[in-house]
Amino acid sequence: MDVRSDDTRLQAPSLVALAVNAIRKKILAGELEQGERLIEERLTQELDISRPPLREAMRLLENEGLIYTRPRRGAFVATLTDVDVYEILTLRSALERTAFELGIPVRDPKLLDPAREALDEMDRCAKAEDRGALVEAGYAFHSRLIRIAEHRRLEDIYASLQQQVILCMSRNLIARERFYEDLEEHVRRHRHLFALVESGDQPAALAELAVHGERSFDATIVRRHGLAPGTAIPYDVTR
Repeated sequence: MDVRSDDTRLQAPSLVALAVNAIRKKILAGELEQGERLIEERLTQELDISRPPLREAMRLLENEGLIYTRPRRGAFVATLTDVDVYEILTLRSALERTAFELGIPVRDPKLLDPAREALDEMDRCAKAEDRGALVEAGYAFHSRLIRIAEHRRLEDIYASLQQQVILCMSRNLIARERFYEDLEEHVRRHRHLFALVESGDQPAALAELAVHGERSFDATIVRRHGLAPGTAIPYDVTR
């Protein structure tokens, strides 16, 4: 038996997974910006891997919707237009509101355990200043709150938007931190929402959900429309 060959087969998937996670975090943390071309030579050096696992990693990231490729031009970080942001955020808001209307008061306290665990992960990521992982934990928190409705089709629809919502969350986190909200305040805002859900006060939870993202904005939109930093993006502005 060729031991070296077996070792290669065992290591290859882990190298691909490591590359996927590393590039994903760079995108979500804003280290790789929207529309930026992904240079293979640079990434192989930064990640200390060869081209085959890198290319497989990029193929998987393209399947996730985080990057896209152009023939003879290479791979680029996915871009969201103002209209994309508007449509994703309004749809996400409608789904989360439906989950709160159906699921509060929460019938089984155990349904909240996954969201509580995601909050703890958010706290850990904020303290470590791991912005990419914080975005992923933030998505996990919101998606797990959807489960309180115990509505499988609602969960499936929300899950189908996962990468689009994550991209919006990434852009939001970068802009919010730049202008007025540090990472720990970001987590505290989510803890407050969770506390209201846990309390069983549906009107209060819905009211907080309505303003939870009221300062959600994208720096590009802010500059384009001459809005002051910290201003909420009116939905008609993003059309």
